[in-house]
Parts: sequence; C-alpha cells; structure tokens
Amino acid sequence: MAAGAPTGFRGVFRDDWRARAAYAEGAGIYRIVPSAVARPADAQDLQTLVRWAGRIRRTLVPRGAGSGMGGGNVGDGIVVDLTALGPDRITIDPAARLARTGAAATVAGLNAEALRHGLRLPPVPSSGRWATLGGMVATNASGARSVQCGSVRPWVEGLEVVTAEGEPAALARGRTDRGLPPGAGGIKERVGRARAEVEAAFPGTRKNSSGYAADALLASGDLLDLLIGSEGTLALVTGVTWGLEPVPPHAASLRIALGDLESLGEVADALVRLSPSAVEVMDRTFGDLIRGSVRGEDDPFRDGVEAVLLVEFERTTEASVRGAVGDAVRAVRDFPAEVVTALSAPEARRLWEIRHAASPILASLPDGRRSLQVIEDACVPVRRLGEYIASVRSAGRELDLELVIFGHAGDGNVHVNVLPEVGRPDWEPRVAALFDRVTERVVRLGGTTTGEHGDGRLRAGALERVFGPAVVGLFREIKQAFDPAGLLNPGVILPAPGDRPLTRLKVGAGAAALPSDVAAALREIERTAGYARSRLDLAGPP
Repeated sequence: MAAGAPTGFRGVFRDDWRARAAYAEGAGIYRIVPSAVARPADAQDLQTLVRWAGRIRRTLVPRGAGSGMGGGNVGDGIVVDLTALGPDRITIDPAARLARTGAAATVAGLNAEALRHGLRLPPVPSSGRWATLGGMVATNASGARSVQCGSVRPWVEGLEVVTAEGEPAALARGRTDRGLPPGAGGIKERVGRARAEVEAAFPGTRKNSSGYAADALLASGDLLDLLIGSEGTLALVTGVTWGLEPVPPHAASLRIALGDLESLGEVADALVRLSPSAVEVMDRTFGDLIRGSVRGEDDPFRDGVEAVLLVEFERTTEASVRGAVGDAVRAVRDFPAEVVTALSAPEARRLWEIRHAASPILASLPDGRRSLQVIEDACVPVRRLGEYIASVRSAGRELDLELVIFGHAGDGNVHVNVLPEVGRPDWEPRVAALFDRVTERVVRLGGTTTGEHGDGRLRAGALERVFGPAVVGLFREIKQAFDPAGLLNPGVILPAPGDRPLTRLKVGAGAAALPSDVAAALREIERTAGYARSRLDLAGPP
C-alpha cells in the first residue's frame, strides 16, 4: 500500500505508475491517467476513504467493471474501484419479489439466483455478464427489453450509499430518507418550484439518461430518483434493493426486413403498441459489416433491404404469444417488408444470432481502424427514428467516416460505432464535426444525447443544448446540495471549465503513453469484452 494511503484504510491504495496506468481506460474513447487507485474493502472502508479525500481536497472517480461508454469511469482524481463491495451479496425474497444486493454484484449473478424462484430483473444490458449493479444504477442502464420494462429506475426500491461527506445514507421509495447531506433536504422543494421549466425542457423520448432526473423526482417525490443515473456525482452506491418480476413462460420472435428507412419509425411505433418485450433495429451499415460472417439463408440484408427489425413477444400462454406474432405480421403488411417468424426457442435463437454478429467483428478491427463510441447512445421519438438514422448516414458520408448503426428501435435509442482510420492526420477533426452535427440533429428532433449510457465526460458539454441554461442551472444546484466541495466525479454530467469532449482519447497521436504490456492488456480487454478482469491484477505487484 502506498505511503499516502488514508490512516485506517483496509483496502488497496496504490499510486505507482503501473496501477494508475491500468485504470486509465474503461470502455469508450478515453485514456486519462488517474492520480491514484483505491479499492475499499467494504462500505465502512469507503467511508474512511471519502472522509479522508474531503479533508485533503482529493477528487474521487468511482467505477465498477469499467464498461461504461461515456467516460464517467476515468478521470484525473483517485479512481475508486468498487468491485469489492458485496460481489456475492445477493438475497432473494420471493414472497415480496425483492432482491437485496451489493453494488459489485452483477445482473447476471442476480438473475441466476432469482431464476431459482421463477423471477428476474428484466432490464439487462448487453454487458450484463460483467456489469455491476451499482454501475447500472449510476447510469440508469437498460437493454433490449427496455421497450417493455423500461430502464433500471422503476425497478430500484431502495439504495444504500455513502455521501460526499463520507456518511452512510439509506433511501427508499415512499419512505423517509436517512443520512443525506443537510443541503439535500431542500431539493424537492426547489425542483418543485421549477416544475414548468423541467416539464418544458426534458425530452419527450421513451428513455433518457442525461442530466439529473428532475422529471422523475417530480413524478415520484423520491430523492433516490435523483441518485439513479447520477454517475457517482452525488453519492456512491454500496447496496441496492430491487423489484423483480415473474419470468414469462412463453416467448416468440419475428424478423422484419424493410425496403426503406422512411417507414421505420411508423413500423416501430405500430409494433410498440402490441406490447413487445423487445424491438431491435440494425440498418444497412450493420449488414455491410457482417456480410460474410453469417450463413446466406440467415442474412436478411439483401435485395435492397435498408433496415431489419428483430421483435420478441413474451406472454403467459402459448396461444397469446402466437396471437401477438400474428398481430405483428398484420401490423406491417402494408409496408415494404419481408417477415420471418420464430415460434420455438431454437428458431428464435437462430433469428437473434445476427444481432450479436457485429461485436466480435468490431472488436477485432486492426489498430489502424478503431471502433469509437462517440455518438453511440442518442434517443429520439420513435416515429422520427428513420429520419434520425438517415441524417447520421448522411453526416458520415459527407465527413468520409464509416459507421455501424443498430439499437433499440422500440425506444428510438440508436447506437452508432464510428470506424475512423486513425492513421489519417485529419480523422480527429472529422469525428469532432460528426459529434457536433449529430448532437444538433438530436436536439432538433426532440431527442436526448443518451438514452441508457449516461452523459459521462463525453456528453456533459451538450447539456445546455438539450435542456437549456435554466434547467442546467438547476442541475448545478442539485450537485451543490449533495456535493458542495465538488469531490465526486467532477466533469461528469456537468462539464468542468474548459473541458472539450474529444480530447485525451485512447487512440491517436495525443494518447497518453502507458507501459506497453499494460496498454496491450487494456486493448485485449476491449477486444474480448473482458471487463470482469481485475485491473489491479493486470497492473501486477507494486
């Protein structure tokens, strides 16, 4: 342990070069070397760390598995690795349909336990095998089933946190919160006075993980809704109480290939009205990427297909799920579409294989062409989905940037991977121009720059364009009330003065130098989605 560690701290504290380098990257685009790394042994140890940091004015950058895309898991301060906070703490109460977990437990682990009781937590992101539950709360995460179940927020019944003052606090729906900082007490009233501004400014989308959730607080009256999606800027999550639901016994799927983008939003909207559990989209750019990696009969991107929708229905009876598939077929019969149905589990698995075909291809790109998550999480009104995708494609062509587009059509939530040739001297200004153009388009369409991944550092500077100065001013008051010293994750959600979103990248001539073996190991984590790997183990002994 480093000589500068807090007195009484029982976890790991390191400020040597290799440890700092191992935590310089997460998923996403950034490489920022922290000043130190701390891994608290438990929640009490975290309190010791936070109190010490407050006394000596050191900022803290909380992270779980490090798989967040927006850059909220890297920074200049002390990276706080929360993966020791209850990774095996999962208790299921089947009668109440509740689960109590540590922040470091994963959604995969939770659902494995819940399934023994016929239950599940339905919002499962694609990173669910390693994503920590504390991290999911921090970004208000969701996944393919969000069209039916929403994001994490409605499933959180209670939170255990450590405040910016280093004190334990507990929040629960419909109950008195305990232990919050004195300034937090007036936030409900302050947000209530700003109701008109909040209602006018928040995007009219099915999902939003941008800013502080003042709209959710107005709807529920529960302060925990502000902490959900706050990316460790208001408090640090140590435990979560979750609501669960019974696992539906029957499911069926269909695949819809559309001959144009113009009908995409209308088709997606019609499908959402039928209460599907998932509606995913892949556009022509996705088809171009995976060509040759799937069997010919399983490749729907032929004969002028511009977009493919994958739809899943879950129901309590076999008859009702078959009926839902029939309703979906009838709903799209007036559009230029080809429909394939899958009524058995093996048929459905084969149909959905294409959705997962892109990830290994993107991960294995050569170092000269990298997949960068720059405009990767915008969410627009569902009916404007085709218009948004067309505008992103157009911007990519004009700036000579290859793109891959897919996402959650039922929510209008689109993921875009940009594939620049990083050996070209002009790639960074072109990517920056794409970021700016697409952000402006999202705002004009009434959308949000992040539907499920959070603002992080990447999108913090766009908040005024999305919400306007008055509501961003309210966000600053919320931050001040919970963290008056600015200790927790500065520059995340609310930008630090002078911050620019596309600097300190993990690729390009300006990337910070790291020990070669550490850099190679971080690249391998990115290639293989190995985010469960301990970065301290990667660093080796001090």
